[in-house]
Amino acid sequence: MLDAITGAPAFVGNNRMDIVAANQLGYALYSDMYRGTARLTNHSRFIFFDPRAYDFYPDWERAANVNVAILRRDAGRWPHDKGIADLVGELSVRSEEFRARWAAHNVRRHYSGAKSFHHSVVGTLELNYQVMELEDAPGHSLTVYPAVSGSSSEEGLRLLASWAATEAIAEKAQGLSTRH
Repeated sequence: MLDAITGAPAFVGNNRMDIVAANQLGYALYSDMYRGTARLTNHSRFIFFDPRAYDFYPDWERAANVNVAILRRDAGRWPHDKGIADLVGELSVRSEEFRARWAAHNVRRHYSGAKSFHHSVVGTLELNYQVMELEDAPGHSLTVYPAVSGSSSEEGLRLLASWAATEAIAEKAQGLSTRH
């Protein structure tokens, strides 16, 4: 299903803020999470542990607040989920920014709206988002980030898709060269 979505970044996430799977454009959008020594696939860890998140999210404060409010909502929905409890514990121990937000007890539904990203390759992207719960996979949701038709962000997504295709070819070629 993800690969059928070609004009917008899309990913499946779980109730622990992990990216479980993504289409090519989804991986490209979040490529900063996958690069460097940390190689994170978790939104919360990226926001609170990786300094690149301050550049990636133009409004880092908003991103951090929303992330914690969603995590708190999911902790309430799945109170016995050890993975959520472990993540909250790790974030609480390692991040004062997280602790302060967690103590505020804010809860948020996060199903549609707009977000801004600053991608290191294509610049600022203003994208809408739609989140759909996956009924047959409790605790998982599909998020799609389309751009407004005719906008500079739509052009940015086309550039991102081109870059992602080039990166995929380079990674495959590198993988082949290291096998021989």
